[in-house]
Amino acid sequence: MTDPEWQPSWRKPVGMIAICLFILVWVVLIASFATTLATLPMWLQLLIYVFFGLVWIWIAPLKPLLRWMETGRWRG
Repeated sequence: MTDPEWQPSWRKPVGMIAICLFILVWVVLIASFATTLATLPMWLQLLIYVFFGLVWIWIAPLKPLLRWMETGRWRG
């Protein structure tokens, strides 16, 4: 039994670009508040940046996107 000829998928490069663009947009959005946040105490700035550093993971649809990149389906 022979394996079918392997064909590279276009989904992986597209998915990687989508993830990079999402991260870039998120960083620009948060950095746009940097001058406002600079007036706050350092400990509060730290909490805000840690919070928003974790929030993008929770709101990002990375699991379905990664599944689509691998299988071509959005749902498991």
